[in-house]
This record gives sequence, structure tokens and C-alpha cells, in this order.
Amino acid sequence: MKIAVVGATGLVGGVMLKVLEERQFPADELLVVASERSVGKEVTYKDQSLKVIGLQDAVNAKPDIALFSAGGGTSLEWAPKFAEVGTTVIDNSSAWRMDPNKKLVVPEINASALQDTDRIIANPNCSTIQMVMALAPLHKTYGIKRIVVSTYQSVSGTGIKAVEQLENEIAGRDGEMAYPYPIAKNALPHCDVFEENGYTKEEMKLVRETQKILDDNTIAVTATAVRIPTAGGHSESVNVEFHKDFDLGQVRQLLNDTDGVTLQDNPELGIYPMPKYAHGKDDVFVGRLRRDGSQPNTLNMWIVSDNLRKGAATNTVQIAEYLVKVGLIKAAAVS
Repeated sequence: MKIAVVGATGLVGGVMLKVLEERQFPADELLVVASERSVGKEVTYKDQSLKVIGLQDAVNAKPDIALFSAGGGTSLEWAPKFAEVGTTVIDNSSAWRMDPNKKLVVPEINASALQDTDRIIANPNCSTIQMVMALAPLHKTYGIKRIVVSTYQSVSGTGIKAVEQLENEIAGRDGEMAYPYPIAKNALPHCDVFEENGYTKEEMKLVRETQKILDDNTIAVTATAVRIPTAGGHSESVNVEFHKDFDLGQVRQLLNDTDGVTLQDNPELGIYPMPKYAHGKDDVFVGRLRRDGSQPNTLNMWIVSDNLRKGAATNTVQIAEYLVKVGLIKAAAVS
């Protein structure tokens, strides 16, 4: 089994390598791949130093699976080239998510839709993943009518440059700015670029990707995405209206029985999800469950997850694990 990590020197790429090692992914050979300016650098994996290679060399090596975290432009150009040589690409950018011919996958929800003909598979946005992980079991039982979500997203979702901006501001140092304004002691209602409708791309990802993953375009979604000065972990306030009424006890049981979801819902004892304590973990944490008294069939919830793990790297690796487990990948691409 030959695996390539494309974008291995980036923030998410580094976490991908860590997750592959932690989960003991069955890779006989690992290729670490990045842009030309990073070729020749060394990356550590399983106490070994691996030299970074370029994209064309990686294509020529015909890996069985390529895990991409290198930006949308790189994915649009290079994912088809990998696919042409028989590699299955799992892409972490937004490039392929809304392509009607590409699957958008959260393994716990819709991995069963994958087939051996799927050569490019899209990994959803980090904020979408954690929300649908909590909502999917509830949608099956009660049917979602409408979602109102406000996100509180960490700077690591922007990348290493944003993490450095926050660290510089906390330390009182001058440095390069990832954002148009300071982020320390601030909150920016501006994640990604604004679209013509006044919403940001990040907000519209929550709308479009949720409908696609849950396979229901009738679900109404409205979102506000905010960047806050936390180093890692995204939080979401979610108000969800169902077609059917619900019992809070049953809601808690459904969430408690969902793989990949941890229920933390005892506010009287100060038990509720927080990004500080989700750091380094793969689960999605859910709490502050309460009925919305302003209208029927409506639930409020608070959802937290490590955006670099389940929101990106872990979900990507889990897709690869599923492909191997069900026999959709059989080391066939290696010549």
C-alpha cells in the first residue's frame, strides 16, 4: 500500500501524518509531497526522516491513495492527474465538494455511498463536519426543517500564518497579518471572502454542504461564521427546528449512541464542550441541549470539535480507512 500526503509541510498535512501514525494506517510506503519550494525538506514520520518530493514525482510513483491538503488551486490541477494513473484522491479543499459528480463524505454518515469508481472524494469543511456529525442521527429520527448556526472558529482554521498573528499579538510583537484586523481580544465576523448575497464562503459552505451530506435539499440553513482568538478548535451554537417533536431524553440517547460523538451535557456541574478540552481529540463534543421555548419542535445545542483533526485530517484518514476496509482500495494502482 503506497500512500501520498500532498501538502505534507502545511498545518493540516502535519496533522494528517500524525493521525496516520496514531491510527497505524497500513501504509507500506509513504510519500510526503509539497510544492517545489519545499522539495528536499525533511518531514518526520514514525521516527523516520522522509524527504519531500514534488507533485509530478508523486504522480509518477502511482500511489494507491493521495490525501490532499494543498489548497483548491492545487487540487483542481493535480487531483485529476493522480486519478488518471489510478490513484484515489481524498481532497481536503473546497475544490470538489459541490461537484455533482463527486462524493462529499463524512464516514459515519455516508461512506456507504462510495464505489470503486470514485477516484476523487471530497472532504467537507471543518465546521460542516462537526455540525452534521451531531445532526445526522437527529435528522433520521425527527427530520430537520431548518438550522440556524453561528460559529466561533479558531485561527488554526485559517492556517499557520493566522496562528502566528495571534501569537505575535499576544506577545506584543510586530508581524505579518493574516487578517485585516487584529485577532487578539477581538472577534471577526469574516471567515473567508464575502459573496454577492452578503454571506461569506464559509457561511455558504455550511448551507450547501449540509444539504449534500444529509442528502436533503429541503433543509433550510442560515449561518454566521466568526473568527475568535483561540488557537485550535471550532465551536458552534446551533438552533435546529424539526418536522417532528422530540424528547430531550431520547435526543441525549441518540447522541450518546452515535460513534464519534461525545455527549457533555450537565451544565449544573459545569460539564459542557469547550475547544480547549477538545484539542487533540477526534470526537465531536455536544452539550447545552435545551428546548427552544420560542417555537415548537426546536432544539438548541452547542457543538465543539478539533478542526484540524475530525474537521480535516482525521476525517480524511477515516475515508481512506473505509476504502481499505471494504476492499475499494487493493493496492491496484502500484505498477
